[in-house]
Amino acid sequence: MLIEKIFISPGHNYFGHHGKAPDDFPLVETRALECVAGHGIRGDRFFDYADDYKGQITFFAREVFDLLAEHFRLTSKSPGVLRRNVLVSGVDLMALIGKDFEIQGVRFSGTAHCKPCYWMNTAVAPGAEEFLAGRGGLRARILGDGVLEVGAAQLKILQPAAGPLA
Repeated sequence: MLIEKIFISPGHNYFGHHGKAPDDFPLVETRALECVAGHGIRGDRFFDYADDYKGQITFFAREVFDLLAEHFRLTSKSPGVLRRNVLVSGVDLMALIGKDFEIQGVRFSGTAHCKPCYWMNTAVAPGAEEFLAGRGGLRARILGDGVLEVGAAQLKILQPAAGPLA
């Protein structure tokens, strides 16, 4: 797999803005991000958002962004417009739901599909929410501290912890 791009933002532009205009917090593209177990990404809007929050980090597939860009004839929008943290290629993100996994020595738990919301129609193009249904990315909890960096990475599926011995 390849980590192609990494994004963080200090604030929410869409999340929590129902019935209001979006905000304009900058999306910062960076070469690395610091994952803090149980808290999120240092410097990101969801850091310490809520106890045991299932979306401490989000992943999105480059292959899906390419389909989206082709479908809507996007020529000037970055994958960052989706407001996901890590753009990857070469991995089936939906297969990681319910699994613990490791990338570049950092452990995660795939918690849920990152369901697109109606804001995608504003951020990307009308119809983007429907287009992304079932392929909006992956939400995950951060289980171990560490740094993710842009570049080649090995995805390692971890075995679940053994239960008590009978």
